[in-house]
Amino acid sequence: YKKSMGVNKGALIIGGGLAGMTAAIDCADQGFAVTIVEKQGELGGNLRHVHTTLSGKETAATLDALIQKVNNHPNIAIHLNSKIKSVSGYVGNFKTELDGHATPIEHGAVIVATGAEQYEPTEYGFGKDERVLTQQKLEDMLHQSEAATAVASLKSIVMIQCVGSRDEARSYCSRVCCTNALKNAIKIKEINPKTAVYILFRDIRTYGLREKYYRQAREKGVVFIRYDLARKPRVQTTGGNLVVTVKDVMLGRNVSIKPDLCVLSAAIVANPDNKTLSQFLKVPLEADGFFLEAHVKLRPVDFATEGVFVCGLAHYPKDIGETIAQARAAAARAATVLSKETLESEGKISAIRAELCSGCGLCVGVCAYNAIEIDPIKNIAVINETLCKGCGTCAASCRANAVDLNGFKNEQILSMLSVI
Repeated sequence: YKKSMGVNKGALIIGGGLAGMTAAIDCADQGFAVTIVEKQGELGGNLRHVHTTLSGKETAATLDALIQKVNNHPNIAIHLNSKIKSVSGYVGNFKTELDGHATPIEHGAVIVATGAEQYEPTEYGFGKDERVLTQQKLEDMLHQSEAATAVASLKSIVMIQCVGSRDEARSYCSRVCCTNALKNAIKIKEINPKTAVYILFRDIRTYGLREKYYRQAREKGVVFIRYDLARKPRVQTTGGNLVVTVKDVMLGRNVSIKPDLCVLSAAIVANPDNKTLSQFLKVPLEADGFFLEAHVKLRPVDFATEGVFVCGLAHYPKDIGETIAQARAAAARAATVLSKETLESEGKISAIRAELCSGCGLCVGVCAYNAIEIDPIKNIAVINETLCKGCGTCAASCRANAVDLNGFKNEQILSMLSVI
């Protein structure tokens, strides 16, 4: 048999950055009620620190227009300075409580767009010498006319790639660091071609059509020096001067540079709130703390937990275009739930034999869909029929044979075997 259940037409968006706002507008434009929960006091997220795209387009106008559209949309409610307190329910019928809010939010789908953060470097003298800064800080300076002129008047600038990523602590590539370094290097060269810009890299990852900006940087005189992980650059202060020493892989010898600025391309690291949120939503994280999708190719914005979707930097480091594409995909997937009047459970789902169940909880731990809970009063397992997908893992793992898969009960299987 199949059990039907009504669907709440609301969507909860966790995060008010580029991904969250894009997904919210897509859902709201389809007539669904949307609630954005943002822990900061303003919308915008990391896009507030990105002033231009790689092609040189200003982002401020786009961001302002996006925020204005979200604020003025009749189907979007916004909670700033808010954090998730608890999440209960299941696909089509979630209930979320916020810190400081008495009334819980009821919704049928969740889109996780919590973003990510910049790694705070501990190496290369960062925090000890004001001449050592991050690419994000450099971009802020280049966006201000006086500061940009001051930066471009310097004789030499060194940029160090892969700071905090592609090492023992974080094996992944943050993907946008190379293009950000190229963007800032090209900008400096455009203001003052005489400023020497050196990029110390392990691998330049300007994938896709971004390769033309690498060629453009080379044509403008940016010098690229390759180093390997075993011999990272050294940054020292000698006689009041910064001295950057690196072994050039191509030349096979050490090169010393005395730059006026040392710019670090810091990694993108997962939001520290992800762990708590993953427990609320019963969704997994990968080893580096980013949210793990159900399948990288077949279900790239879904979780195994039905009704919960992911997009943006919460999922993995990505650029603006990729973030927008994934946010719209998450909104489209959420709409497949919200557009329905009712949801039907699977026909072949698990069932508990109460007289045999001891409440050990083994089935709870193995269920990939979080469809099983232990009743605290009866101390037996309880199946959520809407979430259960009939995979049979619980039935196979139960030592007391207290779990049956409808259509495949022990008596039915034995009956079929006796006919053979």
